[in-house]
Amino acid sequence: MIWTRRNSGLRTFSTVVPLIVMASCRAANRPQPLAEPSSLSESWYAGGSSCAGTPGFRARAYNDDFFILRQAACTNFEKPFLYLVIGRDKALLFDSGAGGVDVVGQVDSLLRGWAARHGRSSIDLVVAHSHAHGDHVAGDSQFVRRPATTVVGRDTASVRAFFGVTRWPTDASIIDLGGRVLDVLPIPGHQPASIALYDRRTGLLLTGDTFYPGRLYVRDTAAFARSIARLAEFARTHTVTHFLGAHVENTRTPFRDYPQGTVDQPDEHGLALTNAQLFELDSAVRTMRGRMVRTVLRDLTVWPLSP
Repeated sequence: MIWTRRNSGLRTFSTVVPLIVMASCRAANRPQPLAEPSSLSESWYAGGSSCAGTPGFRARAYNDDFFILRQAACTNFEKPFLYLVIGRDKALLFDSGAGGVDVVGQVDSLLRGWAARHGRSSIDLVVAHSHAHGDHVAGDSQFVRRPATTVVGRDTASVRAFFGVTRWPTDASIIDLGGRVLDVLPIPGHQPASIALYDRRTGLLLTGDTFYPGRLYVRDTAAFARSIARLAEFARTHTVTHFLGAHVENTRTPFRDYPQGTVDQPDEHGLALTNAQLFELDSAVRTMRGRMVRTVLRDLTVWPLSP
């Protein structure tokens, strides 16, 4: 099958807030993000139910080689976030979206722009996933026949093998994009193959559906508790500028979320979370001592599901 490239409909936005570095406890040998210009937008409004005049994605540059994409609400109520990180030798797309939209066209548009700015003709691409649920992998088929592209498998064995994780889920690993190292952290609990990515250059930690401003659906309570504990320990020994997840479901009003299936979210919570919110979650999960119950925190909700 040959995939054709449609008009990307890319829009850029200029409303940004300064990067705030949330420094954690110092450790002598921890990787440090480089100081480089970057900005994170205040609003990620994904639009309403009508697709008239609405691009399939809203794409913004965090800096010259890190891009954040959000799928339009009219294409899927989940409105997932995707992340494109570019190194010297290859780029990595973290999640491929919920389907029904031209994701390969969006990514190619960003990569062509990057290549032109850097005097390159092209760059290899890796498509990886925060986890294997449909709203994060549905766009994979668009990349299968794309040249110079590797689509990582979705099951735990494939993820472990590709990233070279020795002992799952306790060991971390890395992927080097060429002068840009990403730490790969297994974080099962929401889904068995869940991972987080830490970009050493910017200090961004991408946490998928495991930690974001919304309903943290927990399918394996023991695994989830251990994963949150490992994330908290990682944050104590590394500089994390922002935690960026795959959705926004909470409103700006503390302790309140949008109901599941909501398309239009005009007053939604900001995308980024901080160390303080992670440590609060870790404390709440530890307090439950394995008997996890639905718990509403200021910026998110722990939401255990029946097996």
